[in-house]
Amino acid sequence: MTSPQTYDAIILGAGAAGLMTAAIAGQRGRRVLLIDHADQIGKKILISGGGRCNFTNVNTAPDRYISANKHFAKSALGRYTAADFIALVDRHGIAWHEKTLGQLFCDGSARQIVAMLQDECDAAARDGGAVEIALGGAVRDVEHADGQYRVSVGARTATAPALVIATGGPSIPQMGATGFAYDLGRRFGMKIVEPRPALVPLTLGGEETLFRSLSGVAAEVVAKVGKTHFREAALFTHKGLSGPAILQVSSYWRHGEPVGIDFLPALKPGWLVAAKHARPRVSLASALSNHLPGRLAETLADRLGVEGEMGASTDKAIDAAARQLADWRFTPNGTEGFAKAEVTAGGISTAELSSQTMESRKVPGLYAIGEAVDVTGWLGGYNFQWAWASGWAAGMAL
Repeated sequence: MTSPQTYDAIILGAGAAGLMTAAIAGQRGRRVLLIDHADQIGKKILISGGGRCNFTNVNTAPDRYISANKHFAKSALGRYTAADFIALVDRHGIAWHEKTLGQLFCDGSARQIVAMLQDECDAAARDGGAVEIALGGAVRDVEHADGQYRVSVGARTATAPALVIATGGPSIPQMGATGFAYDLGRRFGMKIVEPRPALVPLTLGGEETLFRSLSGVAAEVVAKVGKTHFREAALFTHKGLSGPAILQVSSYWRHGEPVGIDFLPALKPGWLVAAKHARPRVSLASALSNHLPGRLAETLADRLGVEGEMGASTDKAIDAAARQLADWRFTPNGTEGFAKAEVTAGGISTAELSSQTMESRKVPGLYAIGEAVDVTGWLGGYNFQWAWASGWAAGMAL
């Protein structure tokens, strides 16, 4: 039997966070083995942003992340910022543009980001380090004894004094995503915050299934769960609700909670009564169709039960209709699950980790980064920025 190969660090997972850690550690002179069961690096990066990779957000701030410890992400995000990653992208000559709400995308392809990260890993040789990438083999076993981690993958075995868990969460299982990070974390005694789908469409049942007939209809709304609200597009689907506004609130939604929708966020209270007095012979559906897609206007008017000309209804009834339109309550019966979730909320508890280095507080040399950790960003490049920042923090500590 061949003796194990030795490294300074073994990183499990060649996604955004794992690649970033490998590049940083390698350029600090470390010998790194980067392992992934996929047949290529950065598979989730390649499909992100419609193939153009929404690689960061210029509005990144700790309050745009969900975690049992809302302060945990501050250190890493503060030390490796969106501006730092943009500088890296610029250094590699990758053209980019800003879409809405601070979201940055490649002008060309997400492949440019993956190629950049590969180049950064290759650059380790210049600094006396090395990043070896092993693809297409599942990890058979991980052991820890005498200050060394021993990882068996395929027919080979490797050892190192440091092990980095960067295998993400179970969202998008068709890409090969699993809960491996949590299983491994538990083996080392780490607490796991219950994983759940995030940035995910919501499903409707019961009487609300009639809204499924609006599949494909979208409108700009304010969606809210509790005190959290987002003003973006909502989309009706054949299963329920989706679109950016819904994906955003889904990360905060818990089963049994209502989701409030303001269908007319640009209009002030009293607008519908004023519209009635200005044009009393107009129907509610017609008044709404000036501001909403026709099919949506008709469905909402039908549900509100204001029939015929608005002038035939009292101001009180019209105002009640306007108030419901400003806070229409849906009670989702679930989500479309991990298969349609862009990310996973929950994961390895931040209480287990140093916010400075991402190293375990209890098990020396064990690190966890990226989506594997209980830090989940908003839609729009925030989760990539967490991957870069947490990867940078671990890479600088290795």
